[in-house]
Amino acid sequence: MDQRFLEHGFLPEHDPCRAFPPDSPLAPLDELGRDLPSLLIDPGFRQFARELNLPPWTPPDDPAESLPQMRLYYVRVGFLASAYVNQVGQPPSIVLPANIAVPLCGVCRLLDRPPILSYDGYALYNWRRFDPTGPIALGNIDTLQNFVHLYDEHWFILVHVEIEAIAAEILAAIAAASRAMLDDPNVHRRPVTVFDASGQEIGRFVPEWGTTVNESLAAIARAVWRQVAVLRRIPEQMDPALYFRTFRPYIRFFEHVVYEGVDAKPSDYRGETGAQSSIVPALVAFLKIPHGSSLLTDHLADMRKFMPAEHRRLLAEIEALPDPRPLADKAIYNDLLEAVATFREVHIGWAYEYIHRRVEDPRGTGGTPFMRWLKQLIDETRAWKK
Repeated sequence: MDQRFLEHGFLPEHDPCRAFPPDSPLAPLDELGRDLPSLLIDPGFRQFARELNLPPWTPPDDPAESLPQMRLYYVRVGFLASAYVNQVGQPPSIVLPANIAVPLCGVCRLLDRPPILSYDGYALYNWRRFDPTGPIALGNIDTLQNFVHLYDEHWFILVHVEIEAIAAEILAAIAAASRAMLDDPNVHRRPVTVFDASGQEIGRFVPEWGTTVNESLAAIARAVWRQVAVLRRIPEQMDPALYFRTFRPYIRFFEHVVYEGVDAKPSDYRGETGAQSSIVPALVAFLKIPHGSSLLTDHLADMRKFMPAEHRRLLAEIEALPDPRPLADKAIYNDLLEAVATFREVHIGWAYEYIHRRVEDPRGTGGTPFMRWLKQLIDETRAWKK
């Protein structure tokens, strides 16, 4: 497993680029990003946006800065595109004008992802630390870009950023467990029962490598329980009514949208959603939790297209690891599964409070009947206990 994942989880290897250099041709995008929440208050925003002359992606002279700046370019233009299509107070637009569509599609091709603002641009690349030496945690982080002038949106994003930072501990423990399993030729052997000379059972012997696996599973469980605690903090700074009517609409899916200058045929793309985070898929892949084939699993597979390419590769790597279940202590293993199920349970609780009870036929920002699907995932996770 690449070392960067062990230190930063699914967040970028270095803190996101905050702004383009002042002399860069891309610098006007920073001012546009800062002004976007104010611009969106004006019903004439779309006319203003159609007349913008956005600078095309231009790689910097320093190759080390190319990827961080490319991600920032994607954030700035991705926010603008979602703002245009889903402007609050206006019907969703079915056309994304060429001056936005062409640069968005161009940078997204380079990043090997669909041309819409997704979880990576909304959260993974959209934060900064107040104290660069301090933790990536609430109280020491803020967003780079927003749709509205409300701290509620900052908080919504930043809760996810801290959860992603904790995932570094999960990936480090998965790496340790994988080394223990792959280094032993008897990895699939269960702990052995030991008998005395008369045939009486005197105990069960777990090889040293099994102990390492269990230590890793316990470390993963501790990290997931910490993520649960952070997720439970959502209501501290986020009002349900404000979330639902002010900034949630901006991260919804694109439905039958024509990308002018790119393709005359309408396109559909999933909106920003936590299902595009790689954390839970990594846990499911490592623990081999069996989720029954359904529209849900098809949807989750489709969500991988919206993840960064390096995350997709890591998930494939984790899926190829041996199953730790045969080596796992029952109590440790079940505690980890309960932590994963509880994380999903807290999520479904907030989905009900912030979305479901406010509409008759709710669809998630990814365009799915999420309440029924989330409950299925919880049940199948708990059913996998030993």
